[in-house]
Amino acid sequence: MSTLRVTAETLTVHPHPNADALELAQVGLYRAVVAKGAYRSGDTAVYIPEQSVLPAALIEELGLTGRLAGGNADRVKAVRLRGELSQGIVCRPAALDGVDLAAAAADGTDFAPLLGITKWVPPIPPTMSGEVESAPDLLPWVDIENVRRYPDVFAPGEPVVVTEKLHGSACLLTYVAADGRVHVSSKGFGSKSLALKEDPRNLYWRAIRGHGVAEAAARLAERLGARRVGIFGEVYGAGVQDLTYGADGRRDTLGYAAFDVSAEIDGEVRWLDPAEVLDGELPLVPRLFTGPYDIDRVLELASGRETVSGGQLHLREGVVVRAAAERYSPVTGGRALVKAVSPAYLTRKGGTEYE
Repeated sequence: MSTLRVTAETLTVHPHPNADALELAQVGLYRAVVAKGAYRSGDTAVYIPEQSVLPAALIEELGLTGRLAGGNADRVKAVRLRGELSQGIVCRPAALDGVDLAAAAADGTDFAPLLGITKWVPPIPPTMSGEVESAPDLLPWVDIENVRRYPDVFAPGEPVVVTEKLHGSACLLTYVAADGRVHVSSKGFGSKSLALKEDPRNLYWRAIRGHGVAEAAARLAERLGARRVGIFGEVYGAGVQDLTYGADGRRDTLGYAAFDVSAEIDGEVRWLDPAEVLDGELPLVPRLFTGPYDIDRVLELASGRETVSGGQLHLREGVVVRAAAERYSPVTGGRALVKAVSPAYLTRKGGTEYE
């Protein structure tokens, strides 16, 4: 999940092709449906992204009572309005009356705390939870920003790698070479430097043991001379999320695919290409494209059918794009790493969104 930032943005306004009273306000490559005439291209307004949880007073002010997602009808989610995908909310809250939004846009001011907007945290089913312990040596995972919000992370033509994004649950493993200790965690627990104590009923530990992930990490640490190795993978199948890829998370056919690797070598944590260091060792997420960056190509690859099962059983969640040569991105302030999510995935019916 990407980080939550509620910022002022300069808008580009487009006609709505199917509604005379509506228009489309563009932020980055996102488009949000707005009332016709509310904004003009070049105007500045506040953009509230998907997965934001809004306070009741702001929901009422925006006229969205009963129209948002979640059990409390307070979560922003992608929807189709008169056939057009609307992602996020464009508005000018009363709490910001008198604020120079153009200056705030230039400064990148985050209005989430002032507006009482928080980030939605997916629920944790019992099979993904368990007893936890402190794990200061755990190598953490990072938030991935959406390319539609930050389309300039990569320069056109820059060499990139595009992999399929799976709808499962992220599993973090850290192997500590000095004592052979293995830490296993989820994305949520891992962000707090907590690891799950081993339990044969736990989804992540079942995947780690069933696919030999700890052993692969130990071999990699020896080859690299690393003090720690982190392997980050997606656990998937029936009983994990609504998209199953032909696997069953309740049985021995629980699916697992590694999508990233980090290693601490000579005191420095480095990110490594899983295809280079784990090929033949573990199942990997499918690699869909390697070549020059083209935003249109990325968005095209984000949609379609999944390739994990080999049978195109259901829609694809999206893709992850990374620099072919690992680097820092001044655009996001972190790794040059973004995701693109399929509109069909965002607007599917009956989907699950667990951690």
